Amino acid sequence: MARRTKEDAEETRHQLLEAAQRVFAEKGVSRTSLQDIAQAAGVTRGAIYWHFKNKAELFNAMMDSAVLPMEQTMRQVGCDATQDPLLELEEAMLQTMRSIESDARTRAIFEVVTLKVEYVDELLAVKQRHVQCYLDGTRQMQRSLEEAATRRGETLAVPPVVAARGLHALMVGLIHTWVLDPSAFKLVAMAQVAIRTYLAGLGLKS
Repeated sequence: MARRTKEDAEETRHQLLEAAQRVFAEKGVSRTSLQDIAQAAGVTRGAIYWHFKNKAELFNAMMDSAVLPMEQTMRQVGCDATQDPLLELEEAMLQTMRSIESDARTRAIFEVVTLKVEYVDELLAVKQRHVQCYLDGTRQMQRSLEEAATRRGETLAVPPVVAARGLHALMVGLIHTWVLDPSAFKLVAMAQVAIRTYLAGLGLKS
């Protein structure tokens, strides 16, 4: 009985996350209420509070379901000293693009995250989560770029922190532009060309 109850709770949580993604996409995050999400999921508002303390926590859980696998991939970059850090970094970034381009749910969540969020007071925790993603991502990129330059006996064309921030901005810009109009270009193909061109401009070649 306890196992069934746990499974029921997990199913309810999943329903809430799926409903949140749909309603956020339709109405925008700031204009969506917890009651809207409860109705879309076919549960009571109390069921939401059993799993999430507020809308920001629900939003971050929805985002994490798509973003965490990508963050885990990035964290693995540089862990194997036998691998080329530049090739590892490039592959990790392209894997992120593949996930967004090929998986409908991931793409839908990124559309919400990219286009449907306003950082009003109730969503400050969402902003903090985004800032942390940025900080973690750029730190890993900086480490990889520095290691790649060292191994190749090269000096980066700009300070490592600037190079990392620029690379992160390139990724975010490509994703944002593609989400606006997925028919405009192939995300992975465009990303591969753009990333390699950027890295070559830094003085690094894979």
